[in-house]
Amino acid sequence: MSGEERSQKIIALLKRKYPSVEGTALNFSNALELLVATILSAQCTDGKVNQVTRVLFKKYKTAKDYGEADPKELREIITPTGFYRNKAKFIKESAKKLVEDFDSKMPRSIEEMTRLPGVARKTANIVLSNAFHIHEGVAVDTHVMRLSKRLGFTKEKNREKIERDLMKLFPKEQWFALTNLLIAHGRNTCIARHPKCRECAVSNLCPSAFTFD
Repeated sequence: MSGEERSQKIIALLKRKYPSVEGTALNFSNALELLVATILSAQCTDGKVNQVTRVLFKKYKTAKDYGEADPKELREIITPTGFYRNKAKFIKESAKKLVEDFDSKMPRSIEEMTRLPGVARKTANIVLSNAFHIHEGVAVDTHVMRLSKRLGFTKEKNREKIERDLMKLFPKEQWFALTNLLIAHGRNTCIARHPKCRECAVSNLCPSAFTFD
């Protein structure tokens, strides 16, 4: 069985396992909210981010609001997400950049999005794919990194190199689904320390299966 055949069988089984997975678990009503939520999600659960943004999104509505936000007030609201000083800095600086360089409109390409402070390809891919259905790459978060290596999709450790391998292995129309299926599987079954290989829908196709027992 070729690598492409095996990868297609894996994604088909994951689709069957997680039929309701359609996109990010972060709550948002526009691209700006999703950008802010994605910045906050670094080293934090989506559930905790959604709790914080319920308050945050009521207080700040526009890029101008975030850009002019009092740093102390912003940090106090986002403190539960961790690393709040850097996150507040990135949110404010990105918002200012949106106002100054993009007329307060969210860019619609990875090249432009990664000009925003604190926004790398992962964040750009999440915003573009979920807010605009623009798929320029694969969003590689910690779950996607872990599962891509365990499933033998890549041997790389660098996010961008992993992304390139995934983009070569899977057709473009599957990139969005791939990200969300791997995240779902990483949260539910292929967890970091003790993966549940005996419950795994793709264990018979996984080169790492049962090596953690």
